[in-house]
Amino acid sequence: MSPRRVRPYDMGGSRGDTERGTERAVLSIEQERFGVTNEGAKVDRFLLRNGAMELGVITLGAIVQSLSVPDRDGHMADIVLGYDSLDGYLQDTAYFGAVVGRFANRIAGGQFTLDGVEHEVPCNDRGNALHGGPEGFNRQVWSARATRSVDQVSVELTHLSPDGAMGFPGNLSVTVRYTLERSAVRVAYAASTDKPTVLNLTQHTYFNLHGQGSGTVESHVLTIPASRYLPVDASGIPIGPPAPVDGTPFDFRSPKSVGRDLRAGTVQLATSRGFDHSFLIDGRHGGRLAPAGRVEEPVSGRVLEVLTDQPAVQLYTGNMLDGSLVGKGQRTYRQSDGLCLETQHLPDSPNRDTYPNVVLRPGETWRSTTIWRF
Repeated sequence: MSPRRVRPYDMGGSRGDTERGTERAVLSIEQERFGVTNEGAKVDRFLLRNGAMELGVITLGAIVQSLSVPDRDGHMADIVLGYDSLDGYLQDTAYFGAVVGRFANRIAGGQFTLDGVEHEVPCNDRGNALHGGPEGFNRQVWSARATRSVDQVSVELTHLSPDGAMGFPGNLSVTVRYTLERSAVRVAYAASTDKPTVLNLTQHTYFNLHGQGSGTVESHVLTIPASRYLPVDASGIPIGPPAPVDGTPFDFRSPKSVGRDLRAGTVQLATSRGFDHSFLIDGRHGGRLAPAGRVEEPVSGRVLEVLTDQPAVQLYTGNMLDGSLVGKGQRTYRQSDGLCLETQHLPDSPNRDTYPNVVLRPGETWRSTTIWRF
């Protein structure tokens, strides 16, 4: 279904304003109908602009549907993989641009015990529960509202996950706010519950800084400030304690191209058909924002810096893209046509006492922030 414009939001200011007013004049938010689900739920698209970039977010899955940023010559390009219409997202199996939860990444066997009570999440990936199960947050239609300040535009999306949804305990209220801040996108999460539950949220956008649909990201130059990573078994579940990256293809502490070691032939790369591993971020202190990754695209000159307060980042190189998904502009997506830097907690944390805590209890508010800076 083609998007239908509903209304623009007046950002104030005019072209005749000076200094601050001129800056305000380029701020805008438009809301448009993106489609209707098979169950009849209306899905809207919010288009945010601030003069430096343009962000499109849809209410299905709180999905980042588009993100246009300039290259070194000021030419704009959409740098995230996805679809032109709602139909693509309704059939999507790659989690393009979605907020995933309640528990991002994998829970072994779909089972965990919390306060002595066993819980079971439907398995949807090689015998494990992936990204909250088959009907996770990416499949839900979120409520949304646009907001603004003097020099920022935002869209805030909210979802109430009922007690027992996908086997998780507690009525969980989740809010995700996307804000354009000059040349950055701030992704701010908040959540609360009425029963103890487990929580791990992330943003699953696939980036290609040369432009979505332009081919492989293997020439992108990547840096991840992590001296340890988690080796996994054939189903993506950690097989032991974190291992040092030193002397392995997983060492991104110094800049190197994504493709340099992608086909190094190690057991870990063969197991995951590429990089699909959690890296423990160095230099984190007390939940403060810390660098989690830097991506440079040499042709366009675009650079993405990722900052987060989460303990880890999952590097995923689009290993399962096989040409069967046709994205925006009728582009066919193939293996390594995009990469994800998913800021999050560690996989299978509900079953690992030695991992950072992922339990949220009543009376607490879970908050997290990730920034994409261009």
